[in-house]
Amino acid sequence: MKNIKYLLVSLFLSLNAAYAQEPQAQITVHDDRSGADEVIELPEGMTVNTDSLLSQWKLKKYLFPDTTCKDPNINPEYAPEVYQERLRRLPVVMEMPYNNIVQQFIDRYSGRLRSSVSVMLGAGNMYIPIFEEALDLYGLPLELKYLPVIESALNPTAVSRAGAVGLWQFMLPTAKRYGLTVNSLVDERRDPYKATHAAAKYLSDLYKIFNDWSLVIAAYNCGPGNVTKAIHRADGAKDYWTIYPYLPQETRGYVPAFIAANYIMNYYCEHNICPYKTSYPIATDTVLVTRDLHIDQVAELCNVEREVIKALNPQYRTDVIPGGRTNATLCLPQENLHTFIDLKDSVYNYRADELLTRRNTVIVPEAVQPARPTASRTKSKSRGKSVTVRSGDTLSHIARRNHTTVAKLRQLNGIKGNNLRPGQKIRVK
Repeated sequence: MKNIKYLLVSLFLSLNAAYAQEPQAQITVHDDRSGADEVIELPEGMTVNTDSLLSQWKLKKYLFPDTTCKDPNINPEYAPEVYQERLRRLPVVMEMPYNNIVQQFIDRYSGRLRSSVSVMLGAGNMYIPIFEEALDLYGLPLELKYLPVIESALNPTAVSRAGAVGLWQFMLPTAKRYGLTVNSLVDERRDPYKATHAAAKYLSDLYKIFNDWSLVIAAYNCGPGNVTKAIHRADGAKDYWTIYPYLPQETRGYVPAFIAANYIMNYYCEHNICPYKTSYPIATDTVLVTRDLHIDQVAELCNVEREVIKALNPQYRTDVIPGGRTNATLCLPQENLHTFIDLKDSVYNYRADELLTRRNTVIVPEAVQPARPTASRTKSKSRGKSVTVRSGDTLSHIARRNHTTVAKLRQLNGIKGNNLRPGQKIRVK
């Protein structure tokens, strides 16, 4: 079965060979006003190739190409008026105007990136409902659900060159400001649910500042400070297309890319782009983890693959789920989760000494000091060696036992005769 699936994927990708080149990081647009060409940096979500998208466990597990698609390599050309009309018909509250810059981004999605769009359309079945639910909860335009398309290409573990992480590409300071935990063990920027709610709060706050969704999108990319500076340089104009020349290079293409993403995710059929099909994903649920837990403990006792655990819990940066340090959760397929609950403490105790080796306390032994002669030892050493006289001992007996002579014993002890008494101390050295 795996071989058949692999052949289907290979066949589909070969049909898109004309567009399977490595995505370029820039796009060139012509400015009709100045008559000059301008190079614009692409959002990083538009520089991801299809192979890297398909390497995600969820996509490998539940996506497969539609091999019945007709003419997948034919990208029809349309007059500008057609694009204008299609954008006008989108059911959105945000402004989605058409111009030659927007056209360039539409052409990129419908051309070079069409195979990636196929994958994202399939992946969207897993992630976009999460986005829509959060956006609706905060009363935000639902078309913002396509923001992660240009941010991360719908990859929850994406990391940008600048260090932004996750579906919504949060930088560390912004993530912490909106309640996401990021430390050596946990990175909630990778959690689709928590990151989406944080993004909704951030977008809501940006709208309170600018009261214009195009400016909000720009600020999401380059920060509200850069947008505010651009507004001042444009003599106070609060219109994205007016402040456009004063924005950072990538941000100039960010709003056009967002418009193009909304276009292509709605009008993919008109460009013969076939979405990857999605099989019904496994039902999952979460449980609170109250102690430190190693992934291998769960994998071995609950009969679930490590790769599955890692994919369902992308927020954990190591193999240890730090339940003893924070409010940690574990997401598992429902069947395996029930096993985890039934086993109770057995999972936590299994191979704990071997897998959870971090020590909470340690005993520090007393420092070993080099032996130094004390005054008493020095004095004792200067006195030499003494023995106790036994009953019946003579100087000759004592001298033989201690390898010395009677004359030396007399000299050391001041003895003139041979009289000794039992218990007497005699120096022999």
